[in-house]
Amino acid sequence: MALDLKTKEHIRGIRKAGRIVAACHKALSKRIAPGVTTLEIDRFVERFMLDRGAAPAQKGYKGYPFATCASVNEVVCHGFPDSVPLETGDIVTIDMVADLDGWKADSAWTYAIGQTTSATEKLMLAAEQALFDGIKQAVPGNRLGDIGHAVQARAERAGFQVVTAFVGHGIGRSMHEYPEVVHAGEPGQGIQLEEGMVITIEPIITAGRPDIFIAQDGWTARTVDNGWAAQFEHTVAVTKEGPVILTRWD
Repeated sequence: MALDLKTKEHIRGIRKAGRIVAACHKALSKRIAPGVTTLEIDRFVERFMLDRGAAPAQKGYKGYPFATCASVNEVVCHGFPDSVPLETGDIVTIDMVADLDGWKADSAWTYAIGQTTSATEKLMLAAEQALFDGIKQAVPGNRLGDIGHAVQARAERAGFQVVTAFVGHGIGRSMHEYPEVVHAGEPGQGIQLEEGMVITIEPIITAGRPDIFIAQDGWTARTVDNGWAAQFEHTVAVTKEGPVILTRWD
C-alpha cells in the first residue's frame, strides 16, 4: 500500500484542526474534576468543536455514537461516555478527533481526577514519557520499529506493559490511513519514515497484563485483569527539520 505523503499545505490544514483539539484538551484540563460525568465532557467537546467550525470526526464513525472516547481506569480505549460521576482517584482518557475543512487531527490524554496514588502517577508519567520517546524517533530515514521500540523500552523500564492490540495510524483526509504504528518492536524494522508522513503515536500502557477484551457494546476495551491503563496521543508530522507535533498543548 502506498504512503499518502502530505505537502506543507496539507500539514497546515491538519495543524489547524490540531489547534482546536489542543485547545479543547487544555480547556478540559481545567474542567475535569470529581463529580463531572464523561457524558458532560462529551457534550462539552462536541460544542467546543462546533463553535470553532470543526466537527467531531469520531461521532458516526462506523456507527460510534459519541464525539469522544472516554476510558476510565481499567478501560484501555473506546470507552462510551456515560452519566456516572468521576470519583477522586480515578483516571480517564479522553480521545478526540477534530475535522476542520476535511483535515483531521487526533489526540488522547489521560487525566487524574483529584488526588491520585503514587502508583497511578507513575503509570501516567511512564505513558506520557513513552509517547514523547516515540515521537523523537519520527524522523525521515528511521523506521516504524524505531518508534515502537522506544515506546516499549520506556514502558518496560518503568515496570509496565504496552497494550499492543491497538495501534497508531496515518491521518489526514481520513481518520485512519496507512500505515499502522505499532507501539512495540525492534529498531530498524518496518516501513521507513519519509518526509510528509503524518501519523498518530498513541501508546496505551497498563499496570497489569496487556491482554484485553471487548465489552458487549462492541467498542469498550478493558484489561482482562482489571489493571488500570493510561494513554497519551499526538498527531505528528515527519519533516526534515524533525518531528512536528500538530496537536501540542501546554
